[in-house]
Order: sequence, then C-alpha cells, then structure tokens
Amino acid sequence: MLNTVWCESFRKFPTGFKFGSSTSSYQVEGAWNASDKGESIWDRLVHTNPKLIKNAENGDIAADSFHKWRQDVDIAADLGLNFYRFSISWPRLLPKGLTNEISEHGKKYYNNLIDALLEKGIEPVVTLYHWDMPQILQDLGGWTNPLMSDWFAEYARYAFSIFGDRVKTWITINEALVVCDFGYNSGVLAPGITEPTLAPYLCNKHILIAHAKAYRIYDEYFRPKQRGRVSLSNSLLWIEPLTPSDKELAELAREHSTGRYSHPIFSKKGGWPPSIEKVMAEYSRKQGFNVSTLPRFTKEEIKMMRGAYDFYALNHYTTRLIRPAKPGEDPGIWFITGSPEINGVLVVDPAWPYGESRLLPLYPEGIRRQIAWLMKQYGNVGFLITENGYSTSGSRLNDEDRVKFIRDYLEQVLLSIWIDGAKIMGYTYWSLIDNFEWMDGYSTKFGLYEVDFEHPERVRTPRASAQYYANVIRTNSIDSDTHQDANTLRRFRRKETENVASSYSGSPIAVSLCFVIGFLFVTSQI
Repeated sequence: MLNTVWCESFRKFPTGFKFGSSTSSYQVEGAWNASDKGESIWDRLVHTNPKLIKNAENGDIAADSFHKWRQDVDIAADLGLNFYRFSISWPRLLPKGLTNEISEHGKKYYNNLIDALLEKGIEPVVTLYHWDMPQILQDLGGWTNPLMSDWFAEYARYAFSIFGDRVKTWITINEALVVCDFGYNSGVLAPGITEPTLAPYLCNKHILIAHAKAYRIYDEYFRPKQRGRVSLSNSLLWIEPLTPSDKELAELAREHSTGRYSHPIFSKKGGWPPSIEKVMAEYSRKQGFNVSTLPRFTKEEIKMMRGAYDFYALNHYTTRLIRPAKPGEDPGIWFITGSPEINGVLVVDPAWPYGESRLLPLYPEGIRRQIAWLMKQYGNVGFLITENGYSTSGSRLNDEDRVKFIRDYLEQVLLSIWIDGAKIMGYTYWSLIDNFEWMDGYSTKFGLYEVDFEHPERVRTPRASAQYYANVIRTNSIDSDTHQDANTLRRFRRKETENVASSYSGSPIAVSLCFVIGFLFVTSQI
C-alpha cells in the first residue's frame, strides 16, 4: 500500500508545473514578403541556394500561421497548454533591423497573437531570436560583428516596451550552439557561410554579450513594472564516454558544447570555462596562431554577463558518446561528428532507436543526466525545458511512437524532479504543428498536429500524440487514461487517434521502476 501511494506520487508532476508547446517564426509563419516585412537570412538562403534544402523547399508559406494564427491559438487551447512558446521575426517587426523603421503590420500581428493567447488563458513565452536575422545586418557581418550585440539589444528593448506588459517570460536567443558552431562549421544553415576557424568563436562571444545586454536592459528599465523573467535557450547535447577511459574527454566535450554557452552567464566566476581556454590556446598554437582563436572577454564583459539570467532554459533532443580521434582521423565538424579542437569523435550506441531524423537517436536518460550536470556546475537555478520533440515522416495520425517518446522523456523529467531534486518549472514539446524543418524541408514532422502542406488552407489535424499530451496536461500525470475524459475525446474527434495513448500506460518497466523509487524514497526518510 505504501509503495503504491509513492508510485502514484512519483508519476505526477508537482503543483505549478507548466506544460507548453512551441514553434518559431520562419518555420510556421510564411508570408515571407507580406506588407513591409524585411528579408531574413533564411529568405535569402532558400531563394539563392535552394539545393541546400531537401526537395528545394522553403518557408515562403510554411504553415501560413501569419494568416492562420487564430487556428494555432485554438489548437493550443484544445490541448490545454499552460503556455505557448513562439518567436518574433526580427525583420517582420523591424524591416531594416533597427528601430528607425518599425512595421505596424508586424506589430499588429504579434499583438493579436499575444492578446488571443491571453484571452484563452495561455501564457505567451516569446523568443526574440530563432535564427531569422535581418539580411541587412548579416551583410554587415552578423554575429561576427561586435556591433551586433548593440543592434540586438535595441531590438530587445523595443520588444520589451511594446509587448512586455503582457509577456512575462522572454527567451533572448535560441540555440546559440547551433547558430555559431554548426552554422559556421557546416555552412548549411543561414547565412550559409563556412568559416570554422574564427567565426564560431566570434559568434559565441558576441551572441552571449547580446543576450547579457538585453537582460541588463530588461533588468534596469522594465522589470520593476513588468515583473517578468529573461533567459536564453541553450541546445544541450548530452555527451557520455564511450569507454571508462574516456571520462575526462567526455567532461571536456561537455564544457566545449554546453559550457561555452553557459559558463559565462551561469557560473559564479564567469568567463570561459578554464578547461576550454586551455585547450583552445594549445590548439591555436598548433594552427600557427600567436593568440587563441577563442576571443577574450574584458573584465567589464565578464561582469555584465555573469548572473544575466532568471532561470536556465534548455532544449534537449539527443545524446552522443565520445572517444579520442585515432591517429590521422579527421573528427569532422562540431557538434555532428566530432571536434578537432578537443580531438574527439562523436559516436552513437547502435542499440539506440531513431525517429525519422538520423541526427537524433533516442536516449531518454540523457535529459535527466544533462540536468544533473547543470545542477552540479551552476546550482539548482531553476530550469525550463523549452524544446523536446520526436520526428516522423509522411501522413500518419496514429503516431504511437511519438506518444511513447513523450512519455519516456517526461518520465525522466519526473525522476529529475522527485529523485534529483531539480527545480524544473515546465516542459515544452516541439512542436505544436508540423513546420519547415530547416535542411529537411517538410519531410520531417515534429508536430502534435499534422499540417497538410499540399492543401492551400494548410489544414491542421490532431495526431494521437495531441490527445495523449492533452491528457497529461489535464491530469498532471504521465499515466493518464485518454478514454476517461469525454471532453477530450470530443476535442480529438479523429477515430484513428482514440485508442493509442492508453496502450502506453503502466508499462512493466515503468511500474517496477516506480516501486523501486518509492521504496528508496521511503527508506531514505527513516
């Protein structure tokens, strides 16, 4: 009886835990040249180099959320979302990138979206930069130009001033690791520039300074009245050693991946991780440089960045193992195949399953281990999971594999909360609806709702995962039975979705694990 009580307790989320879902502007809005919107770097890339995208597809129309935002709000309400995370298109709001030219059309669009969400009781969580930089600023160097941090800070100031009376949670930058490291190492993401020697690290520095400047502006000028919170969303690839002898390399890789984008802001001392400063100095000398290609911070910059957060926002999708590169072996590009800087090669456990994306093998335990590592490094600072999602392909509403994914990852979130003591405030599923998935175009589907991209109306249809997630939110538990709520079933009328989610309730492994957890918790109190 006692174990059963604890089991039920551990399968539920704490009071106040919030569930959300997310999208980003370029991936769903479409209307790429509507009214006076400016050109973004993704507009330029897909139009000038369409071969980089599967099937030469683009986001010109996407899910047409610019015109169908009411449908997206209704979907969010049907799911029962506590919050909806979306991003502002910088060039839609500021066509030239700066505040000397403001789009009233763009301003109206985001005001309408925010107000409609609030009318439905859904909190808007707003990202300022989800990769669609104004092309005019990229022509001046983009994130490799130190002035970019000032331009971003002024954009943030304007957004805070017109939306901050209703928006209480802000994400400044989404996945700087992808923007800087993968972007400049591969050249396949906008702006389509390959320069792996200096650009990733210049971008790394300037994007963190941009966040910190925006945070300090909010803290000084807007927080007293608006009482919101601000952070940046880091993409966290959990990294484990391939063999016990690779433990030091794995820790170095974590600092190279997560630390470079977290240590300057979340650590007590600030600045770059010391281990990375050392390895980059050594690597730069081997390349023939007299100074490190990892740019230095001034004392003023270190002070400004340190503590520039209200919580830690993380996007987590997958895990890698790491081993040393063999003599003569090219590690490839970070963070896909490896890192020449730390002489490490990333590999995948062959037992790990996949969704549609071959970049994202599934290892649910990774999210819990990643959060535990963050707590060890920076303290229990409060965490918001801002992205976690599963990819499928084709038209398939009966997505039981996505239901299992959500359940498995949320189970690890529960363990992180109840066993590790992590202060996790919420979970965001990526994505609310199918969207333009960058290099994969429309071949990869992450949505709780399917979007028919062949239909002129971009019809949205709920998948089984939408029904399951709605019940998780309703019951505050991963063990919800979708058949017990007639209201939910009426919202999700599709017959194909009605009999899926319940098959994932009470798996033998989960129940056994729950009993073990309950026993350990009880005995720890004696």
